[in-house]
Amino acid sequence: MEQLQVVVNEVQSARQQLANLRAQVLELETTAESVKNQPKDLALHQQMGGVMVEVADRDALYKELISTLEALKEHLQRFTEREAELLATYDQLKKMLEGSETA
Repeated sequence: MEQLQVVVNEVQSARQQLANLRAQVLELETTAESVKNQPKDLALHQQMGGVMVEVADRDALYKELISTLEALKEHLQRFTEREAELLATYDQLKKMLEGSETA
């Protein structure tokens, strides 16, 4: 029973982290698209620490955003797989406990 509770806690933690990662991916996708579509004649700014600075190299910024986005998507995929493993473990433990209760 204790092992089942540990797995339940891990599933809940994984789901929370997945939600956070999905939100980050969505935000980065939106940001990258905005950078890509920003007219060249308008200034583009980026927050660095507590300061907003004008971006001199838009292409470098866009490439950096895409690189970060790809890394986050890979991380999201690994977490999704981990969640599936945890759910499979949960199901196995639940069946074992149900079997021992009926015996």
